[in-house]
Amino acid sequence: MTFTASEYKYIEIAPDNVAYITGTTMKVIELVSGYIAFGWSPEELHFQHPYLSMAQIHSALAYYWDNKIELDLDMQRRLENVEKLRQNAGESALVKKLRTQGLIK
Repeated sequence: MTFTASEYKYIEIAPDNVAYITGTTMKVIELVSGYIAFGWSPEELHFQHPYLSMAQIHSALAYYWDNKIELDLDMQRRLENVEKLRQNAGESALVKKLRTQGLIK
């Protein structure tokens, strides 16, 4: 895959317009998800992802804040898609088995 450099030192853009952290396979949106969902600080993000430098983390967060509306909408679309897939998948075999055994309601 060929990436395009961005104005952010550690962020590159894939042909499908998805931002990645340079030198990794991590999407900016993946890092930002931890920041939003768990309230992780840049230091905690570094603890959780030690292969990223603090500079890469701060660059990804700057990219997020400068593109917040677009990335928030993308995260919302992803969440809605997961929920739709979950509903369409129905009950798993394990849940059915536990329910028949009376172990869950």
